[in-house]
Amino acid sequence: MKALLSTKIGPPEELQYGEAPDPVAGEGEVVIAVKAAGVNFPDALIIEDKYQFKPERPFAPGGEIAGVIESVGPGVTNVKVGQRVIGSLGWGGMAEKVKAQAARVLPIPDAMPFDEASAFILTYGTSYYGLKDRGVLKAGETLLILGAAGGVGVAAIELGKAMGARVIAAVSTEEKAAFAKAAGADDAVIYPASGMSKQQSKDLAEAFKKACGGGADVVYDAVGGDYCEPALRAMNWNGRYLVIGFPAGIPTPPLNLTLLKSSSIIGVFWGASTAREPDLHKSNVRDLFKLYAEGKVKPRISARYPLREGGKAIRALMDRTATGKLVVTME
Repeated sequence: MKALLSTKIGPPEELQYGEAPDPVAGEGEVVIAVKAAGVNFPDALIIEDKYQFKPERPFAPGGEIAGVIESVGPGVTNVKVGQRVIGSLGWGGMAEKVKAQAARVLPIPDAMPFDEASAFILTYGTSYYGLKDRGVLKAGETLLILGAAGGVGVAAIELGKAMGARVIAAVSTEEKAAFAKAAGADDAVIYPASGMSKQQSKDLAEAFKKACGGGADVVYDAVGGDYCEPALRAMNWNGRYLVIGFPAGIPTPPLNLTLLKSSSIIGVFWGASTAREPDLHKSNVRDLFKLYAEGKVKPRISARYPLREGGKAIRALMDRTATGKLVVTME
């Protein structure tokens, strides 16, 4: 089979397109003929050995896929050969076939195309778990989303609106602001694209407060870096700050700000939660498929790349030039 392989530690330009052995399903496993793979920030981290998991090389990046069950191993009862599915893998998805634990595979609705399915579970799963279970977002509250034009950010916009919140999108360009508003954001704030001075940080905090009508009840931070502190300063009393990711770097927030607002900083590790809380995960997925069927959420795919050019998709994500979701297709 063809695969896009990480053969050494390095940037996406070092990935090699070539042959890899066909996988074989073992106990409790399935083999999936991959149709599309969603591109996510962990793909950029894992090929540079910066992720919490470090698979043995060679391996293919790609943590979420959509495809068709090709074979099943002993003990598999939740899916069958020929079934259309999505899978949460960690890695391995940028290949024509992939082996997965059957427990990490879910059937998809007949009406959901493969490219949308491959761009669905990680972003919407992360955002729904973060907003519903960790942030306990309530109707009528104000949600501030950092990195709102990215995959998880757009998912958070749609879900925040579906949950009855007022949604403020924070992005780095006018183009991304327009994109976020088209996705449903009530307003947008444009922040500097790189490092900020102390005065710029204070000015951004004021801009956040103004756009939020005084302050944010929940902050969804998919960026990190220098943007953390001004967002913390813009929080309401009893605010909840959701830690999603760090493409701008891991921040070191002044914790006195949490004391002054009686606010909470809350980690959101969706991948681990799916294994630790499987019943919650299944319930959330049912909710998400229902929202999809009702037209309240829909992956916004801005670009599709053939498998051999998957490295370009990861590079676009690393450079923060992408809006919405990027997808690698096998056909």
